[in-house]
Order: sequence, then structure tokens, then C-alpha cells
Amino acid sequence: MGRALISVSDKRGVVDFARGLHELGWDIVSTGGTARALQEAGIPVLQASEVGGFPEILDGRVKTLQPAIHGAILARRDAPRHMAQLAEHQITPIDLVAVNLYPFRETVARPGVTLEEAIENIDIGGPTMVRSAAKNYRDVLVVVSPDRYGEVLDLLQQGDVPEERRFRLALEAFRHTAAYDRAIADWLGARPEAGEPVQAGDAAADDGRASADDGDIAADLPEGLRLHFVKAQGLRYGENPHQAGAFYREDDPPPASIASARQLHGKELSFNNINDADGALELVKEFGPPTAVAVKHTNPCGVASAATLAEAYRLAHDADPVSIFGGIVALNRPCDGETAREIAKIFVEIVIAPEFTDEALAILGRKKDLRLLATGAWQPRLLEDLSPAGAPRRSWDYKRVTGGLLVQERDVWKAPPASWRVVTRVQPSEKQIKDLILAWKVVKHVKSNAIVVARDQRTLGVGAGQMNRIDAARYALGRAGEQARGAALSSDAFFPFSDVVEAAGEAGIAAIIQPGGSIRDQESIEAADRLGMAMVFTGERHFRH
Repeated sequence: MGRALISVSDKRGVVDFARGLHELGWDIVSTGGTARALQEAGIPVLQASEVGGFPEILDGRVKTLQPAIHGAILARRDAPRHMAQLAEHQITPIDLVAVNLYPFRETVARPGVTLEEAIENIDIGGPTMVRSAAKNYRDVLVVVSPDRYGEVLDLLQQGDVPEERRFRLALEAFRHTAAYDRAIADWLGARPEAGEPVQAGDAAADDGRASADDGDIAADLPEGLRLHFVKAQGLRYGENPHQAGAFYREDDPPPASIASARQLHGKELSFNNINDADGALELVKEFGPPTAVAVKHTNPCGVASAATLAEAYRLAHDADPVSIFGGIVALNRPCDGETAREIAKIFVEIVIAPEFTDEALAILGRKKDLRLLATGAWQPRLLEDLSPAGAPRRSWDYKRVTGGLLVQERDVWKAPPASWRVVTRVQPSEKQIKDLILAWKVVKHVKSNAIVVARDQRTLGVGAGQMNRIDAARYALGRAGEQARGAALSSDAFFPFSDVVEAAGEAGIAAIIQPGGSIRDQESIEAADRLGMAMVFTGERHFRH
């Protein structure tokens, strides 16, 4: 029937695929570990070195880079001169190439991997064969994903693979090699050997900031930027019904993310569902104890930690029982039956958790419009345990503007509680410090200007997205009501005036946490001292626009 060249790093299903081809009368050419796996399964294999008439050299760096292989792939069957040259050089055409590439991403993801190790896991022959086959797709089938083996075998058993399907396989192959090259370029580009870092400092502005020189921040941003995402699903519409929309996923999305989550139940996610769910999940991942987060329109409306997940959910719900309706709930523990029964009492759009027990699935599965997302477990990077040595690998955040793209580091904690300063005469109690930490975690995920009021490890009021800070404070304090007495208040940025401190004192707030850094900091400190409140400066701002 034909000749197939099979050489894969991902060996899922390759034995069955090769056996199916052999039973159809195909010859199999292979190399290295793939050849050994097929031979051990009893499948006859020709070594690539036998076909090419040249041995592997340079510790395997050169195996398939030879005319007998690439001529066999690239020859056009409808070009008499091409076929005559194959015959002249005694080259048998190769009609199918099943290749996937050295595991570069997996290699560089290992802790402590060296540049030399990474370089040795850059595939050369594999991408060349894939690109050759994809270029000649009308005559050569190219298969880069084990998920395509069954489909290709079925079509071959029926006679042949239609040209339209060959084209789509070729397109998938080019995307495969493009993603591979991009992963290599991105990893190498982040190495110090790539060049001097770009210095990115804040421009001076008369906006009430202190004028102290904080130094430049090395951003290591490339001169050119090429991003690649794969369409995961079409959406019914975008943010509004008159806008078209789709969800695109990274080639290799991080674990415990919305992009890698499994949907266990419910109808298809919408544009706004995905956006809100991401906000809820990223916030709940900040917590160690059992915690529940409720989000509405990307802003948290209730957050609580407690001894049990069910109790945490009840407290988060009670923080704002109106706003949680139709919102998103994220949990940092597997959703159990008790928690599921509490959630089922109201309408929410999505529940996100590492996993769901069978009991929880049975309870929540009765609600046909409720989406359930399982993310798998994660290891929280706790603010309380943060140390300079625990800094995460740098990742990037993107914001689109008309005609351009803003790129920045993701906002991760860099100032641990050990670096914070109490700037008032009154010192916060141990309990107040815990509430300040919770409020500080939450305010980082609230649209600026942002104020959060919290007590007893739960939010009482959240003021989000106001044009001035005092209005955000008034809203949060109003939501908290009488419960604000003795509570903690957090602000995502400094106070340009003392008005928020005055309003907090009138409401009975006991402790405030804020970045500090205003030229009028002393006014706020004096107001807090006069009102008998503790105030903590973190030295780190968390705007979220």
C-alpha cells in the first residue's frame, strides 16, 4: 500500500497505529526508541539508516537529515521528473509521516534544567520531516497527534484520505512546529544570555505620589512579541449579544487554571462566564484554609475562610446575599455534599473546585443550568509564607488597546508581611493582623479604586471600581454597616487625603492596611492616631484596572 515513517516522542497509541498500517500492507520506517517499541510488539521495522544508506552520527543528532528520507517525502507524484529522479537514486517514496517532537517544554519545566540540557532537547530532524510532509500534503499524509491515529486508519481502510482532510492535517502539522519553535524561542529569550534587560521605570507625574526614587525595574521584555493561542471553543456571543466571541487557549495552559479545567456538568460557558470564573479561581488560590469566594462581574462580593468548606461558603454567601445570586463560586477544597447542599439553595452560574465528590455531583447535577468546573489540586503561594526565595517564575499579563498591546508581569505578591510597617502608635492585634491579611488578599482582586472591609476571616463590604477612593470606602463601609466596628479595612493604593481614614474611624474600623507612598501620608497617619486606629503600610500597590 505504501511506506510510513514513524518516529515519535509521545508514544500513546503508536503501536496500534503501526500495527494497523502493517495489516493494511504498509512498510514501516522508524528510528530510535520508536523502532524498538514497534519491534518489541512484533511489527517489522526498517531502520531509517538502512533506508538512507547512512548511519546515525553525532550522538543521534543526524539520523534523518539525508536525501533518501527527504527526497522520499518531498517528491511530487504528479511530476514525472521528480519520480524519475527517485528511480535514478533508488529512493522509495514515503507516503505517511507520523512524527511528534522532542519534549522541549517538559524538559525546561524541570527544576534546575541547564541550558545544555535544553539545547540537546531541541529537535531538528523531526520538525524538518513534519514540514516536508506538510508541504507535500497532497501526496504525503502527515500526522503529529496521537488523537488522529484512529481517524487516519479508518479512512485508509476505506480506501484513502480525502485531500480536504490531508490539508487540515498539514495545517495542524505547521501549527505543531510553530508552537514548538515558539516554546524554544520564548525559553531562550528569557535567559540572561539573550541580552541586556530593558529598564522600565515610572515616569514622574504630579499625582500625589512620594518623589522617592524606587529604582528601575528590569523587565526583560523582547523587542518583538508573537503570541499564539488555539481556538478552544466558539461562543454564542462576546460580552454582549451583538458581539461575536470565541475562547482561545494557550498551547500549554498552566494546571489549575480555567483554560485547563474540566467541565463536569452544565451548558456551555459564555464569554462572561469564563472571564468571571478566572477572577474567582485566581482569588481563591491565594488562600490556605478552607475558603469560598463569590464573584460577580469579575469583582468578589463575598470571601470567607473557616474550619470547614461548608461554613466558609455560608459566610461568603452572607457577606452579600444579593450580589451572589447569579454569580460564580470558587472553592479551594473538593466540593463535598454539605457544601453542595448549601450552594444548591440559590441560583449561581458556576461552581469551581479542585474536584467534586460523587455526592456533590449528584446534588448539583440536578440543576441543569449550573456549570461545574474541576481544576485539579494546586499548591497555594501564601502571602503569609512569602519569602524572597519563593518568588515564582515570571509570567505575563496582556491588555489590548486599539492598535497595540500592553504587556506587564502578572501581579504576584512581592512584599511579605515581614516587610510591612506599622506607622501608628496603636499596634494591630494578632487577630486584626489575620483580618488585615485577608482584606489585603481580596483587595488585590477588586477593580480599582478598591476598598475591602473584613472581620473574623470574612469580607463584610467590598467597594469596587469607583472613580474616587472615598466613594469606594463609603460603599464598602455601608455594606458592612454595624459589623464594621472592630473590623479591618484595606485599600489597593495609598490615600491621597485623610478622608478615607476619617470615614473608617466614624464607622468603627479598628485597623487599616494600605501601600503608603503618598506625599500626604502623614495626614492619614495623624488621623488614624487621633481616632485610635492601627495602620499598616505594605509598600506595594495592587491596582486592577
